[in-house]
Amino acid sequence: MSPAPIALQDVSRWFGNVVAVNNISFDVGPGITGLLGPNGAGKSTVLHMLSGFLRPSSGEVLIDGKSAWLNPGMYRRVGLVPEREAVYPFLTGRELVRLAARLQELPDPDEAADRAIALVEMQPAADRAAGGYSKGMKQRIKVAAAIVHDPVILLLDEPFNGMDPHQRLQMMSLLRDFAAQGRIILFSSHILEEVERIADEVLVVVAGRLAASGDFHQIRQLMTDRPHTFRLRTSDNRLLASAMLGKESIFGVDLDQDSLMIRTADYGAFTRSIATLARATGVTLFEVAPTDESLESVFSYLVRR
Repeated sequence: MSPAPIALQDVSRWFGNVVAVNNISFDVGPGITGLLGPNGAGKSTVLHMLSGFLRPSSGEVLIDGKSAWLNPGMYRRVGLVPEREAVYPFLTGRELVRLAARLQELPDPDEAADRAIALVEMQPAADRAAGGYSKGMKQRIKVAAAIVHDPVILLLDEPFNGMDPHQRLQMMSLLRDFAAQGRIILFSSHILEEVERIADEVLVVVAGRLAASGDFHQIRQLMTDRPHTFRLRTSDNRLLASAMLGKESIFGVDLDQDSLMIRTADYGAFTRSIATLARATGVTLFEVAPTDESLESVFSYLVRR
């Protein structure tokens, strides 16, 4: 069998006494894979190792079966969109993308640059200096430079940062088109909804460790089915608490001076039924707020499983 296009084998990376990536192993094949984790989880370190910018402290980081470290030949097949701004402010967008085409020694850099710029819908601003671009425009011109040579593998670090809703939808559509063509796309994000919209597979990273990997919808179900806590403020906390005690999905109710804390095993059932239950008991809801829905709490739950 041919090696996976992207593979990490028992990879760790540390900076002095700080462990950024801790013994991670995974393979990535064709399609869209989301590298999901909170800020500081180690996502960028993984992508920097895959890009050949960082040498792993231990283990192997492989692109097409060969080490990514000291392997400049892989850039013929790899396109990279770093999180940091990699845009020369004195160049126009067109000049930046054309420069990337020339570095790849493409036979017609101008034609390749025009095509890539059109794919990210940057034609109207292509001849403006990149230093005057918005964050979202800089992101899109970076994508154009990364795809100008039609790479088979795309590595994108927080690619949707700074984009407005239209730009995000357009970029997601473009990535889906690339995946349908058989390309391998690995992108990082700390926003669950971004990954949910386009990823087929997901790698969940927290504190440098791989907490979960595989089919996104199965992992998303784990996230949804974990215990949840809600804080409620109502016109009669005690009356609503009494009504909730008989509900199968509720396994904990705590009262304090001005709020009601509810623990439930079924997020969906609770959010669908709370308004109906309040109406039936004549109680007015002032606030219904989850208390543990941060990505950090989701990942911590996955790590403990």
